[in-house]
This record gives sequence, C-alpha cells and structure tokens, in this order.
Amino acid sequence: MQITSRLSIFALLFLTMSLVSSAKDDKTSDQDGGQVDTEEEVEAYIDHHLDDSHYFNLFSDGKTGEHFGIPLPVIIYDFDNGLHAFSASKFHHGEDLVEINGQHYKLYHTKIYKTDAEGSITYDEEGFVENEKPIDFSITKNVIGMILASVLLFWMFTSLAKSYRKNQIPKGIGRFLEPLVIYVRDEIAKPNIGPKYKKYMSFLLTVFFFIWILNLMGMTPLGFNVTGNIAVTFGLALITFIIVQFSGNKDYWKHIFWMPGVPIPMKIVLMPIEILGMFTKPFALMIRLFANMTAGHVVIMSLLGLIVVMQNWIAGPAFFGFTIMISVIELLVAFLQAYIFTLLSALYIGMAVEDHSDHSEDVPVV
Repeated sequence: MQITSRLSIFALLFLTMSLVSSAKDDKTSDQDGGQVDTEEEVEAYIDHHLDDSHYFNLFSDGKTGEHFGIPLPVIIYDFDNGLHAFSASKFHHGEDLVEINGQHYKLYHTKIYKTDAEGSITYDEEGFVENEKPIDFSITKNVIGMILASVLLFWMFTSLAKSYRKNQIPKGIGRFLEPLVIYVRDEIAKPNIGPKYKKYMSFLLTVFFFIWILNLMGMTPLGFNVTGNIAVTFGLALITFIIVQFSGNKDYWKHIFWMPGVPIPMKIVLMPIEILGMFTKPFALMIRLFANMTAGHVVIMSLLGLIVVMQNWIAGPAFFGFTIMISVIELLVAFLQAYIFTLLSALYIGMAVEDHSDHSEDVPVV
C-alpha cells in the first residue's frame, strides 16, 4: 500500500507538470495576444485521460507538439476492404490518414472512421459522426492494462500455489495474498453462497483481485482507466449474470415466474417485476463500478486543472493538497469497489443456488 501511495503521489506530480506546462506552452505560442481558454484545455485533457487510446503515451512536448510513447497495434475489419493490421503510428495521433487499397481511414477522438482523401468528418443533426466505422479489434491501452493485470494475477497466485506445495506456508507475495484469500472465502463466499461456495471461489477471487489491480493501476502514472470504461464493467457484469442464470435451481426460477406463497393475481403482477430484476442486478454492478471509478479520476483531474485555471501561488498548493487527500481516499475506493462487486456477485449467486424448501404452499384466493 505504501508503494501504491508513492506511485499515486508521483502520478499527481506528473499530471500537474503536464497540465501547467501545456498551459504555458499554449500561451507562449499565442503571439497575437488572443486569450487562451484554459478551462476548455483542461476539460479536453481530462477527456483524453478518461478515454481509451491507440497510443501508450508517456509525455508530450507542448512546444513542438511531439508525443513520446509507444504506438499500439491497430486491427480493423472493413466489410468493403477486408481485415488489416498496422501500427497506430501511421495515424500520427490523428494528424495523418491511412490509405489501404484506395480506402482512407482517420483516427478521430480515439475512434477510427472511413473518410475521403481529404479526411472529411460529417455530422448529423444531433452532432454525431456520420462516417462509417470499420470493426475495431485493436490492442488499445485498456487492453494492455487488462493483459498486464492478468499476467500479474497469474504470477501472484502461481507463486502462492508453489509455496503451498513446497512448504505449506506461504512466502513472499503469498504472505500478502493468503489473508485476502481467506477474507474472500470467510467473509464473502461462505455467508452469501452457503455450502456450495467452493464451486464459485475461483470466480470470486479472480474478479476481486482483477478489479482491485486494475483500480490500483489507474492510480499510477501509466494512465490506465480500465474500470472507468463502460465496456469493461459491462463484460464483468455479464459474466456474473451468466453464472447466476446457469447456477439457478428450480426454486430460483419458480420464485421468478410463479412465486410460491402468494395469491395468483399477485403472481401475475410479480412475475414481470422479478424478470426485470434479473437484468437490473447486473446493470447495477456495471454502473456502480464504472461511475465510482470514473468520478474519482474526474475529481482528481479537475482539482489539478484548477491549479492551471486559478494560476496563483495560493490556489496551487491548496488544490494540490486537496488532490493528495482525494488520491489517498481513492486507494480505499479501489479496494472498496472490488469488494462490493465481489460481495454482490456472491449475493446474487447465493440467491440462485439457495434451497427454498421451507416455503408454504400457494395461498388460495378468497
């Protein structure tokens, strides 16, 4: 936790210097004396941090506009042009077009669109881009983050298993993992699932540590925002939904479609409500994780942005201090959101596998 806290502080320093230098460079480049709208600049910087990217950016030179980082592989499938793979460096951060077999592609606001030789982007009446999009299978920054988290997770638990196999006593990273594994087992799985908890321990441990690691990675200078991506939280919630539905016993389905112990008219009323509840539970999982992690990043970046907007020696240290405090709280939130997601997943699974033999027979309508 101390290492993560130090990385978090370093990340804040890194982002602060980037924001301040970016604002200064824009001002020095404004030779005509026009006013620079720094609030819009900060808002764009926050959006850039929250969005996924085809580049693994380390830093940028505000004077030259040059970016330093690693371009990631782009893999697109166009129904008119087939499957193609190339480096994101060909887009030159959206400044250049990529031509393949006479078709032109443009990187615009982290999305890839088909366009003409001039790179035209058209909008509809509601302001949405009308250009056709190829199917994007690219290895983006969020994908890299999930791969790193998966490799780290595999290494951690492989080390724990090896230490148990040799000495029956965990060593190294295993000493840190063992209390957490026991905590998930005794405080989450057993109370909420019951005697059948062992069947679901692998899933609960995986989702707990996977989310926690991704949340902590988002507090580092690497700039990951994986759990702040609605597609990722949707995927995690979908896995929970599938496990719950395939684990449901006859009592679970009976309580959804024909609830015992209530009059028949109430059964008809409750059935659509229970069916709706099947989908609202994973939806709540998805939105809760996404909203909390996104909000944390927005608050931290907004406080740092205020340093640029206020531009005085009093507001700078004050807002930076507030940012440090929020950052420390975010370390707790990173653990808490992993815990809540795992707890609710265990609760929903427990509701699906629970036996309801103690319910009374249907109450006749009087």
